[in-house]
Amino acid sequence: MGKAGKIKSDLDDVTELVEIIGILKDVASNHFFNTAKRKAKLAEFAVSFIDFFRMVSLTDTTSSLVVPCNEKVAMLPITSEGGFMAEMTSKIAKAAVIEAEKHDTVEFIIIGHKGEEKLRSLTEIPLTLFTNVEEKGLFQTTLEVKDYVIEGIRKKKFSRVYAVYPRAKTINFIKPAVVKLLPSEELVTQQRGIKDTIEKVIVESDLDDVMDYLAELWLICRLFEMLEDCVIAGFAAQSQQLEASLERLKKDKKGLMMGFKKAKKADIDQSLREVFTSKMMTGGKR
Repeated sequence: MGKAGKIKSDLDDVTELVEIIGILKDVASNHFFNTAKRKAKLAEFAVSFIDFFRMVSLTDTTSSLVVPCNEKVAMLPITSEGGFMAEMTSKIAKAAVIEAEKHDTVEFIIIGHKGEEKLRSLTEIPLTLFTNVEEKGLFQTTLEVKDYVIEGIRKKKFSRVYAVYPRAKTINFIKPAVVKLLPSEELVTQQRGIKDTIEKVIVESDLDDVMDYLAELWLICRLFEMLEDCVIAGFAAQSQQLEASLERLKKDKKGLMMGFKKAKKADIDQSLREVFTSKMMTGGKR
């Protein structure tokens, strides 16, 4: 096999890889947009949920899920267990540690074993791990984390919870986001601004029980939303890295095509020289 033949073999391999990676990138992009559309439904629920608070005065509640009993903080980093997220997982872990240093942080509640590996090298604060998210499903993981957080608050182990998770604002832009999950003070604040517009509200159940239930429901909604964001970020990261690989392969393909053309021309020239030399040596006779 001549040099052109060898380059042609490499060119064929790269061409096939370009096609395969292009398909994988399109699949990742489709998953990103479809998941983002599905997550948009949660925003509609959040609007309805906040409206429900308009019917209840929250200012007198003593619920520990709304009114903190101490300043101890649990940090909740949410990381992906899938591929393509190593760089973002490191950013999430670092952002969580930086945020933890601002508070009296007593515990990290980490979702995703890869995030745990990063955090153990960055902090000595105790870690509690929730893993196997893909096998359990987002909703089951949400319920498990919610139960653990609620128990920690009721036992006064901590009263405040901050979450750090990857948020893909676009398919090409992912960054760590830090949000306060509990206590639900922002809901109380919103209610204070509108409570005077409501003349009379009948609350038949114990107000603290009502608030406990609403705060738990709010926590489930927010946790599930952030887990969905983590999935969306995973598809975005996958699409980005596949796009980068695709660009590199396209450059390699272009270089191989140029090399193939030169090698083919060189092989033709070599063949002509060999024929000419052979005729010279035989005096033009066969």
